[in-house]
Amino acid sequence: MTVTEVRGGRAEGIVLQFRGRTMEVDLLQKVKIEMVVKDECVEDVIDTIVKSARTGKYGDGKIFVLPVEMALRIRTGEVEK
Repeated sequence: MTVTEVRGGRAEGIVLQFRGRTMEVDLLQKVKIEMVVKDECVEDVIDTIVKSARTGKYGDGKIFVLPVEMALRIRTGEVEK
């Protein structure tokens, strides 16, 4: 699992005022979580994330499920398929 602080877009953006100036901010701070799990665990992981993270408000995020064809450990050359 990897957790990364990222900046991302928002469809309508937000407008902030700072020192008398108006600024439109369209890149907001977000957290990106990347995980690789066994096929048989995917549904359980998705259910756990949704139950923990869902507020029902804009910005709850998205889950993308992608196949991982192979993993290669660079240090040892070990390959997992």
